[in-house]
Amino acid sequence: MFEHKSHKLLPVKHYVRRQIKYIAYACFIIFISLMIGVSGYYFIGHLGFVDSLLNASMILGGMGPVDILTSTASKFFASFYALYSGIVFLATIAVMTAPALHRVLHVLHLEQGK
Repeated sequence: MFEHKSHKLLPVKHYVRRQIKYIAYACFIIFISLMIGVSGYYFIGHLGFVDSLLNASMILGGMGPVDILTSTASKFFASFYALYSGIVFLATIAVMTAPALHRVLHVLHLEQGK
């Protein structure tokens, strides 16, 4: 997936292409997570589509819910979705920064070998 430490440093053109690919992976993770949240708020919380989108976006963005949920099932969903969103946030940051961190470590290893 990434070049081995004994290989040459990847050219900038290929590195930028790799970084864009990993950002696209992160956007896909966010999109899937947002659709899970919208579906849950829509079907379990019985909110309209726009309100479901707003609540899911706010939870996924770390801001917190907007609407008050009344049923027990919707409260359970909201709590599990909030926990899931925290994990997704960390995973998305890891996916987006992996190529950059690898490149930095690769450069440091090349300098160490000189």
